[in-house]
Amino acid sequence: MKKALSLLLALCLVLALAACGASAPKTPLLVMGNSDVPVGQYTQKILDYYGLEEETLAGAGLITYGSNVKEVTTQVKEGSVNAGVIYCTDAFSAGLTVVDNATAEMCGQVIYPAAVLKTSQHPAQAQAFLDYLSSPEAMAVFEAVGFSPVGETIPAAEAAEEPVELIVFAAASMTETLTQIQAMYQAAHPNVTLVYNFDSSGTLKTQIQEGADCDVFISAGQKQMNQLDISADPKVNTDELDFVLEGSRLDLLENKVTLVVPEGNPKGIESFDQLAGLLKAGDVFLAMGNSDVPVGQYTQKILAFYGLDEEALAAAGTLTYGSNVKEVTTQVKEGSVDCGVVYCTDAFSAELTVVDSATAEMCGQVIYPAAVLNISAHAEEAQAFLDFLSTEEAMEVFKAVGFS
Repeated sequence: MKKALSLLLALCLVLALAACGASAPKTPLLVMGNSDVPVGQYTQKILDYYGLEEETLAGAGLITYGSNVKEVTTQVKEGSVNAGVIYCTDAFSAGLTVVDNATAEMCGQVIYPAAVLKTSQHPAQAQAFLDYLSSPEAMAVFEAVGFSPVGETIPAAEAAEEPVELIVFAAASMTETLTQIQAMYQAAHPNVTLVYNFDSSGTLKTQIQEGADCDVFISAGQKQMNQLDISADPKVNTDELDFVLEGSRLDLLENKVTLVVPEGNPKGIESFDQLAGLLKAGDVFLAMGNSDVPVGQYTQKILAFYGLDEEALAAAGTLTYGSNVKEVTTQVKEGSVDCGVVYCTDAFSAELTVVDSATAEMCGQVIYPAAVLNISAHAEEAQAFLDFLSTEEAMEVFKAVGFS
């Protein structure tokens, strides 16, 4: 529990003339707190509210700064500025004239939260002191200078949270869905900023292995996740990499591998069976993913299912490659190939015609594993986001494009 000895404070505009009776200087007009102190941040919000650009005002010599609210107060008190923005309590203590108070609409509420830190060696005594600050006796002192009591105990989960940036590495085939989910999640968790890195799962795995910052990894294939998971088969995780946070890994989604054609289907391709015959005859141009990306690996399994030699087909000029599924999709969309093998979700997003879907017998199930990485600086928040991806709300977004 976080004890909110929370005091509500008014932010006010004070005038130098009222305090000192001197002639007001022409410039600087306004003194405010630096951007790294709360009183300055509240003032920035007020400037934004009125559509004023702080940098331009400062460049014109109309603004000067104080490193804390007491420095701002002193400049007003000495009459070296025309006005300043400070807390009403500081105006009271300095005997300055308050000419206006900012509304919550202008800069938000000015709340003073308080809590006992878990590093305290005397938590019981610290809590007792915090409790005393909420007592009528202490509150009378606060109220005398302009504070207003809030005074409730706030559950930690509901307390104002520090800003968190989560870096999510996800297969390129999830671009559209995760972008939609980003807005949903950030609306419900305003302290969290989601930063995505979309690419082939093989490329993402390599970036993680080479030291890239990443909190959550969502792969389009088990192989790439297994290569980062110390608990996976050592025949797959040959480098004994250990990046997956224990207990966080789950199979999030299933996709389908599909055969797609350009608009009008000029080659008249209708199935994988027909495609196999055209490839044997050298009478088709197929786009597929590279061998290091899941969509390419699934396509290789389909070729093997039909007894086709990929190397011979490539040498005969019947195959072209993409470094991820989006590149394959683009080649089909532009009509530079006769057909391509992509996920059904990418076919949906690109509005391509699907003529056939691969069975599990042909290429196996297309499972998307996801996990929090043990290198995450925000493991708790990363797990919360991963949990959200399994909710009904998020699944509706996934299902809409063909995931299951």
